[in-house]
Amino acid sequence: MTYRLSRLAPGSYDVLLNGVIIASLVRSGPGENATWTAELLADLPPGERPAPFTEQEHTFASLRDAQQWLGVPEASERTGP
Repeated sequence: MTYRLSRLAPGSYDVLLNGVIIASLVRSGPGENATWTAELLADLPPGERPAPFTEQEHTFASLRDAQQWLGVPEASERTGP
């Protein structure tokens, strides 16, 4: 599966799977205390969620952690749609 991030605004990304927006990735909180949450847009049953999503949403300590979890290299980020 190929995930990409499309930056919407500082701290906000669309998560694309094979070119289709399937989730959001957003920052909550200021500075070093910020967390990042990836949330599927559709409420799918566990067996239908795309890997690595085992839950509807997952929280990370950093953007880099979220990128690694999704398998998104930093260079694959895009700005805008």
